[in-house]
Amino acid sequence: MATQTFHKKIETVSPTRERVMGLVFLTLAFCIFFFFSRDTAAGQMTKFELTPGGLATVLPAWVLPTMSTLNILAIFAAVLGGVQLARGFKHYTNWVLALVVAFFVFGFLVWAAAGKSLNIGGLLATTLSKSVPITLGALSGILGERAGIINIAIEGMMLTGAMVGTLVGSLTNSWLGLVGATLTGGLMGLLLGVLSIKYKANQIIAGTVINILATGLTSYISAKFMQRYMEINNPQIFKSFPIPGLADIPFLGQILFNNNLFVYALFLFLILLQLGLFYTRWGLRMRAVGEHPKAADTLGINVIRTRYFSVMLGGMMAGFGGAYFTLGSVGRFDEMMTAGRGFIGLAAMIFGNWMPFGAFGAGLLFGFADSLASRLAILQIDIPSQFLLMAPYVATMIVLAGVVGRGQAPASEGIPYEKE
Repeated sequence: MATQTFHKKIETVSPTRERVMGLVFLTLAFCIFFFFSRDTAAGQMTKFELTPGGLATVLPAWVLPTMSTLNILAIFAAVLGGVQLARGFKHYTNWVLALVVAFFVFGFLVWAAAGKSLNIGGLLATTLSKSVPITLGALSGILGERAGIINIAIEGMMLTGAMVGTLVGSLTNSWLGLVGATLTGGLMGLLLGVLSIKYKANQIIAGTVINILATGLTSYISAKFMQRYMEINNPQIFKSFPIPGLADIPFLGQILFNNNLFVYALFLFLILLQLGLFYTRWGLRMRAVGEHPKAADTLGINVIRTRYFSVMLGGMMAGFGGAYFTLGSVGRFDEMMTAGRGFIGLAAMIFGNWMPFGAFGAGLLFGFADSLASRLAILQIDIPSQFLLMAPYVATMIVLAGVVGRGQAPASEGIPYEKE
């Protein structure tokens, strides 16, 4: 049985950081009041629909007094900011920050839907579906970088997987299309491994080359063949199916347990990767190779083989994620249809601190921003959708700047290993 020793560190929280976080809390409280509550008419109500779809029994709408709700959120955020400035929340500061940010986001929704109606159930269901390819891309990056290989090629792997999945799925069936997409991603991962491990090419350049190759190859095949002969661009998609019992849970049941194969696979991958990375011998060796490859080699771990296996496994994850676009969503392939989701997955990986569930949380954040942008267009809110789509990237830069703590990238990522 693999064992793992954890060394508990005595951490200290910088007084400067405590004051900065307190000011952040107070700033968010001020924004809730000044930008949202102050311009709200007295007596205005906000209506939230709780119907994600498919429920036999529709839950009643959630109606809130707009101004009162906003004022309460602002007061709570301000109190937390005052406590943070006075004595701090110590090691719970990031959790309190998440709570205050949640107050701000909820306040924004209350303000945006004032005098109107917003379907929260539908918003959350769409958020989950939009987060799937982003999170799968992030998991692909984790598998590579935990072993020391930077995978910039996630976008190209997803794009190629989407095309191959469509071709194979159209000519055979969706299941074989999914297998083809996954194996194609693994081959792209092998190519990255050969360039990065055997020939010791710069890993960022190698990944960029693979992205360019994938873009050109898929665009050519799509324009030359798939757009002309629709019989090879028409796979059957995986339909949503409810999990008996769980799908009947009010509200959350339809959001979490009435989805297609890709959503359920995402949940399974998250659990398996979390357990595999931190509770198995394989995970311990993989992380050792990414942190201290020479020490791992001294202990008898095959660094080269471990890195090849990890980057190929990451490629398969990306290929599976690419199949989502065609076999799990639109049912056809179009040029550049991944639309940068692989790069967003890399941002989600960094935001999530190279942790599977952290990456999932970041994927939900990106998916929420994307989903909310379309909802606000329906509500006719006079805010450019680009600002909402930009918000997760700003949050990622804040994380990288160390405001919510320092990221812990593997120490040897991007460094070729020279066996002595």
